[in-house]
Amino acid sequence: MKMEKVAFWTIGLLLLGLSIGSGHADQNSINRSLLGPGDVLKILVYGNTDLTLETKINEAGKITFPLLGKITLEGLTPSAAEKKIADQLQDGGYLRKPQVTILTSALYSQQISVLGQVRNQGRYPIEGQRSLTDVLAMAGGISPDGGNTVTLIRAESEHFIKEEIDILSIFRSGDMTLNPTIRGGDLIYVAIAPRFYIYGEVQRPGFYRLEPNMTVVQALSTGGGLNQRGTERGVRIQRRDADGTLQVIKVRPDDLVQPDDVVYIQESLF
Repeated sequence: MKMEKVAFWTIGLLLLGLSIGSGHADQNSINRSLLGPGDVLKILVYGNTDLTLETKINEAGKITFPLLGKITLEGLTPSAAEKKIADQLQDGGYLRKPQVTILTSALYSQQISVLGQVRNQGRYPIEGQRSLTDVLAMAGGISPDGGNTVTLIRAESEHFIKEEIDILSIFRSGDMTLNPTIRGGDLIYVAIAPRFYIYGEVQRPGFYRLEPNMTVVQALSTGGGLNQRGTERGVRIQRRDADGTLQVIKVRPDDLVQPDDVVYIQESLF
């Protein structure tokens, strides 16, 4: 059981690392990105240098373009924005079959924040469709102290929604529908892995990472097992209930350890 859990965690980290190679943006992914406020654009009209424009999309999602005035570009891909400007230039009688090119020098609206137990916290640009594992790979992967659960916070209309994603279940099941697509403005947080504490008559007292469904006997093994004075009959767990009251519980070897439990091994009387 323990080896299986370690293997799954290792596979997860390997897959995160492998996705780094596929995470680099190409021109196709850029063309799939949606424009938004703060994005910096360079707009070129073939054969009409006087219409060349470097601008930023304002908070209302608009730019001001020569001859046309204000144009809404928010929510469009660069190619769709090119067509919109070209159509308006032609429909307005300014140019015949204009060829418009948009260069996206900085897509600030498509940045996301990755915080917590990752190797490189910070803000990252995303271009095209990027999954949660892609983004974690961009941040260097989950650090050894990171947990299996990732929190995703995103704006929806006028409120925020929060979603908890079990990264380990994605790799165990191979079901990539569990791997959400990340959007600009998303916040991703990797919490520290749950821990338990073990002390008393064990070889290596201290605190350790709590693996899913870890039993008392597995916790004892993580602590190096009992020393010569310890006894499994004297195992107690100190645990706080929902009200914060500390309880002392006598446990069996197959009982499950919970986050922040303190496992105490008493000295044998014989």
